[in-house]
Amino acid sequence: MDIFKSFLSIAIELTLLFIVISFLISLIQGFIPYEKMQKVLSGKNAFLGALAAVVLAFITPFCSCSTIPIVVNLLHKKIRFGVVMVFLFSSPVLDPTIITLMAATLGMKVALTYTIITSIFSLIIGFLLEKLGLESAVKNVVMTGYQESHAKFSIKNAAIETLVLMKTVYPYLLIGAAIGSVIHGLVPTEWISTYFGGDRWWLVPVAAIIGIPLYIRLSTMIPLSQILIAKGMAIAPVMALMISSAGASLPEITLLNSIFQKRLVTAFIVSVFSMATLSGLLFYIL
Repeated sequence: MDIFKSFLSIAIELTLLFIVISFLISLIQGFIPYEKMQKVLSGKNAFLGALAAVVLAFITPFCSCSTIPIVVNLLHKKIRFGVVMVFLFSSPVLDPTIITLMAATLGMKVALTYTIITSIFSLIIGFLLEKLGLESAVKNVVMTGYQESHAKFSIKNAAIETLVLMKTVYPYLLIGAAIGSVIHGLVPTEWISTYFGGDRWWLVPVAAIIGIPLYIRLSTMIPLSQILIAKGMAIAPVMALMISSAGASLPEITLLNSIFQKRLVTAFIVSVFSMATLSGLLFYIL
């Protein structure tokens, strides 16, 4: 009974937040000048292009798998490899709806720190892979079934987009709420705080390793992380788990194998693990 009450409380709170935030962000996206962003992405200034890639990642909420067609499209348009890699790493972890939910549930400081850290690491990793000459590891891929969409300001379109997000993202939010409720009701607080709390730095890389094979969307991790932190789990391993599970997954790695050679896929996995681990450790410091 307590588990059901806990689930109902979390689900209602997150549902209201999700609908309002999704609708507002969908409205805001109507003002985004996508054509100008495309020009900046393909411009000569690599740094501005990379920043545009981060902004594009932030305003286009995709999970790790649905990022791949966009990556292929950008590569076909001859966008600089480093800029495309910045988008590949930042897109799954920078979801405006989920980050706003993160601010509402975990606090503005956590959400802001998470956004800054993941953005910076995406920029560093993207250009590092380019510097290592891994552009040559991209296969010639023929893309099918992808169409660009350019949002326009419209209350009707915002409502439709919100309904689409409800169908695609919202179920994962409820899954996270359900798992969190079970943990809240059945797992003793002392057990989590004893084994996963404190300043044990090695929990961070362990969490990052665990997260990569899992296909846990960021939307699922928000309610789950809220419960884990409330139960006494340190925020650093929670963040590492969140970033690694959102940044990479087995389905995404399978898709990447079709467009990248093995050395670039390996570099991608190592990079996601590094970003998750270093981000988690920075949460200890900050």
